[in-house]
Amino acid sequence: MPCSQLFAPLRLGALELVNRLIIGPMCQYSADNGCMSDWHLIHLGHLALSGAGLLFIEATAVLSEGRISPGDLGLWNDQGKYAMSLTIESIRRWSDMPIAIELNHAGRRGSVDAPWNGSGLLAAGSGRGWRTTAPSPVPYIAHQAAPRTLDRADLRQIRDGFASAAVRAVRAGVDSIQIQAAEGFLLHQFLSSQSNRRGDPYGGSLQNRMRFPLEVFEAVRDAVPAQHPVTVRLPAFDGAGNGWSIEQAVGLAMRLETRGCSAFHVTAGGLVPESPPRSRRELAVVRAVKRAVNVPVIADSLDHDYDRVDAVIVKGHADAVALTRTIVQSPRWPWHAAHSLHARVDKPVQYRHV
Repeated sequence: MPCSQLFAPLRLGALELVNRLIIGPMCQYSADNGCMSDWHLIHLGHLALSGAGLLFIEATAVLSEGRISPGDLGLWNDQGKYAMSLTIESIRRWSDMPIAIELNHAGRRGSVDAPWNGSGLLAAGSGRGWRTTAPSPVPYIAHQAAPRTLDRADLRQIRDGFASAAVRAVRAGVDSIQIQAAEGFLLHQFLSSQSNRRGDPYGGSLQNRMRFPLEVFEAVRDAVPAQHPVTVRLPAFDGAGNGWSIEQAVGLAMRLETRGCSAFHVTAGGLVPESPPRSRRELAVVRAVKRAVNVPVIADSLDHDYDRVDAVIVKGHADAVALTRTIVQSPRWPWHAAHSLHARVDKPVQYRHV
């Protein structure tokens, strides 16, 4: 096998990463009215010492009603920005790892409780829940109440919310913005014919279903400085059914690249509750997107094996690998991977003598 590429540098637009290990966004459901808490400083702070090339802040709501749960982070106001800036400032005293953020609107997947409370739907009017919105009145789970259909004014508000949240993220000290358009959340709901049954210019044909996600991307790209890369979480497939295909994913990626997208993070499933586990089908989409674009493509990995993770890069399947569960279970995984693959990562000076 060719020599390791996992610890080679990688450029995302104007942002230079020291290696191709990315800590993916992981929802913590521990915010206070959208604001980061001490938990986020602990969680992100220790991951910032891991030696990875890029650290993602979890999916962050652009509007309060765009949250997944009441505990989601949010950047719909300056209070959220202020709390985030304090956390980032503290992390940067001890780590120079670049920090990215994923901006999201949950759409019909919102208003649910935290996973440790069962992820149950929180009813509107209960004091904790709200009525969800979506491209069409198609519920996420069949027996649930239908979400409210978004009208043109709603679309403008959401598009502007993404742009405003991106500006707040930059002002809070974030280096890169990612738009969540996968995993069954609102922009994915627009893309898939399973969830988008509109009869206006935002539904029907593939071109129409892509219209709103492309508008959101353009609004965010226009809102932040050119040196801040804007990337997209791209759906590999819906999880079940035939609403989204490899060909559609490639077509969307090509359109986004022409508009200035700096990278794609391809991930699968989530549009429907019965989504199967990640599979070779997801990697097939990663490879297809990589062949079609000239910017980096990021693949998810739940693998703990250093050689197998490295092989994703060495074999040319993707340009970078995003870790989530693996890095939580083994926070120093990059240190051990670098040792195994005969590479080097930076360690805090306080740990080098231990």
